Amino acid sequence: MGGFRRKTPEEILQSISKLHRGTLKIYIGPVSGSGKTYHMLREGQTLLQQGVDVVICAVSTLQRKETVEQLGELERVPSIHWYREQMECKDLNLDALLERNPEVVLVDGLAHRNREGARFRTRLEDIKFLLGHGISVITTVNVYELEGYTELAQKLTGIEVKHTVPADTLELADEVRLIDVTPETILNRLAEGHLNGSTDLPLFKRGNLGVLRELALRLVAEDVGDSLREHREELGLDGPAGTGERILVSAQYHWNGSIYVRRGQQIAKRLNGDLLVVTFRNMKRALSKEAAVFRRSIIKLAEKVDGEFEELPFRSRRQIPKTIVDYAAAHGVTRIVMGHTKHTRWQELLQGSVVNQILKRATGLDVFLVADRSEREGERVLPANIAPAAPPQPYRRLSEQEVTERIGEIKRGRFKVYIGAAPGVGKTYTMLREGNDLLRKGIDARIGLLETHGRRDTIEQVGTLPSVARERILYQGVELEEMDTKAIIAASPEVVLVDELAHTNVPGSRNKKRYEDVLEILDAGISVITTVNVQHLESLNDAVEQITGIRVRETVPDSILQLANEVQLIDVAPEALRNRMREGKIYAMAKVDQALSNFFKTGNLIALRELALREIADDVDERLESLERKSSLRGPWRRREAIFVCVNNTPYAKRLVRRGFRTAYRLKAPWCVNYVQVGSSLGERERRQLETLELLTVKLGGTFVVHRAESRKAIAGVLSAKADEAEATQLIIGQSKLPWWSAFRYGSVVKKLIALSRYRDILVVADYGGKEGEERRSR
Repeated sequence: MGGFRRKTPEEILQSISKLHRGTLKIYIGPVSGSGKTYHMLREGQTLLQQGVDVVICAVSTLQRKETVEQLGELERVPSIHWYREQMECKDLNLDALLERNPEVVLVDGLAHRNREGARFRTRLEDIKFLLGHGISVITTVNVYELEGYTELAQKLTGIEVKHTVPADTLELADEVRLIDVTPETILNRLAEGHLNGSTDLPLFKRGNLGVLRELALRLVAEDVGDSLREHREELGLDGPAGTGERILVSAQYHWNGSIYVRRGQQIAKRLNGDLLVVTFRNMKRALSKEAAVFRRSIIKLAEKVDGEFEELPFRSRRQIPKTIVDYAAAHGVTRIVMGHTKHTRWQELLQGSVVNQILKRATGLDVFLVADRSEREGERVLPANIAPAAPPQPYRRLSEQEVTERIGEIKRGRFKVYIGAAPGVGKTYTMLREGNDLLRKGIDARIGLLETHGRRDTIEQVGTLPSVARERILYQGVELEEMDTKAIIAASPEVVLVDELAHTNVPGSRNKKRYEDVLEILDAGISVITTVNVQHLESLNDAVEQITGIRVRETVPDSILQLANEVQLIDVAPEALRNRMREGKIYAMAKVDQALSNFFKTGNLIALRELALREIADDVDERLESLERKSSLRGPWRRREAIFVCVNNTPYAKRLVRRGFRTAYRLKAPWCVNYVQVGSSLGERERRQLETLELLTVKLGGTFVVHRAESRKAIAGVLSAKADEAEATQLIIGQSKLPWWSAFRYGSVVKKLIALSRYRDILVVADYGGKEGEERRSR
């Protein structure tokens, strides 16, 4: 495939020039005090231990104790000191660095401006100069110092930034690593006096820190997304990668064209996806005056909402579905947004149904049909804004249930989750380091359950942390160990560290899953710090399988993250993670080759990293919205929604349940899963499948309902009527899998339901179970 393509002369020259050029790594964080310099210096120490010639120059520790400790044996090349507005500044001493000629130089403050008369005006130019002389550079930057994000940060937080770097600076880097940190951690550091010397004190408000954190997460996610697309192109892979969203709106030069574009923009913004808008035009005919007006309007609207607009040639109505689906495939689209058909059944039979043909062809794409509410509500472009909920009355007496709930919240321990894209990123290492920090502050922290997997660096971080002895359980004649939840609660430490949250306990344990143990410990008033990988989140199960081809069996409900007081991402670049694997720092050497050629393939790691970044960014945004801030990046959802998921008794139904949850969670909407039973009795197999679906629905926080119908032909009518009763605004259904003869005999439930629900939004979820899905998983 791509690996056998002959390189162009330009590519060969570029590869040769890279051999003589230094490597650039950038640590990026949301704000000063997030730990960028600390991690940069720690990496310098690691390189030094590996025999790499490392020096530091123009590094500012601001006398922060933890950062100063990381200086260790690192050699310092003196910087050039000068003053700007009575503030001491440090410029790189380029001549001294060239004379010393180290392999790597560590330098702070990528956005720094040099003194008058310096060789170069900016530190970025200094760094490019060093890279050109074969000296590698590791440096740091804050997200609000990147042009483009500076203006957004100022709009959202009110901060003014004096010095910036160009927006494309990250593209120069060979590696970008995000140092994620929660607002709570930053504020604790500030309160404890660890951020003395910082000039960014106006930033240290919880809401501002949250906004800047989300900006950093989304920035790095976009950067990772670009690298994933490049990687897939090199391998000759096409179609959606399973991480970010790309929304394609098919509009018309008609009054409802703007409705479709606006609806597509709402979806793209809520899902943090790109927006593409296409229309069909007969290039041989001039547009009518009315169509020309609508054309200008749609082009202007697409530009306003940051969408890409393109006109596609109209040849015939029957070619429209193929053209849209082919265009979607060529542009990596994940969801097509279009209007319901207005044709009658007879018109569809004579002329063909565009919607039905798209559903038939788009087996790997979601299709979103925008409600036609004109007959019921008139031609409204958007629903009216919802008035904010009235604040609670301070003098209203609480009910007994409310009192009980408040007491439970007060007594419950604090909950912090470290999350990563894959094993080996450093979650357990960081958790143990925080545990030792708490211990030094006089807080009773203990290890409840630790899995070191023999990793030396992790074992060294245990330090003086005491452990609670594990419980021994006899299972099938073998004695196994599990976390002793009862003993932890009896010991009653202030904080307990629990590794691998998604673990399934040995049969006979107190609880089936480790996360249930954690919930019990929290309810006992003990705080918990834990670790989990993004692939273990239940609602991402399908996306992870699409990315990796592996179905993850151990999952935790997404509500676990929502319950957490803090969720912090541990970010590592894929190639750095693969290097750790090769060095035997993640798995035993006997398993390395197998891991590198399966789960730890570069494409998988890039995609999982993007998934983790976007998931935590969404979590940050949800928390900002819960604070009723107007500055959440996605903006509040402006309409009241109710999600109605329709399932059958196939394994594919689980995907619909998960999609229903993720849709409802993003829209802050109630949701229910609905199944129609034909006849009065259930077979044993059907009953077990329904129990599984109900358990999954309840696990994710939804309601599961079984309805009855006299025959298969009545299923669509029952679902439509029940959706009316539930005041559903959006239906979620799967693509029809019936063979043609069955659809002819009984009729397609999907087609009937779409025809009965033109006044509702309908999301038809992609089916990756066919040939295309098998090919995608095999990659």
